[in-house]
Amino acid sequence: MAVELSRIARKCERAVITAYQELRDVGTADVTAFHACTTLYRIHHPEASLNEARRLVSEWIDHHVVRKSEAPTKGCDCD
Repeated sequence: MAVELSRIARKCERAVITAYQELRDVGTADVTAFHACTTLYRIHHPEASLNEARRLVSEWIDHHVVRKSEAPTKGCDCD
């Protein structure tokens, strides 16, 4: 399930994908890992609504983990 994390530019995006993969690797259920990553995103971005966090986290997981795409994502505006 590993993704090449060095190519992910945004720190919050890299943190979310790393956390998701590590949680799943130790047997955490998908939904539980997703909720944990949504919380992690909101720690990086307390201004984000829960819906915005859920949308971005789901897009990032789909992009990096499910599709294994190496293209950049739209994501958020931070570094």
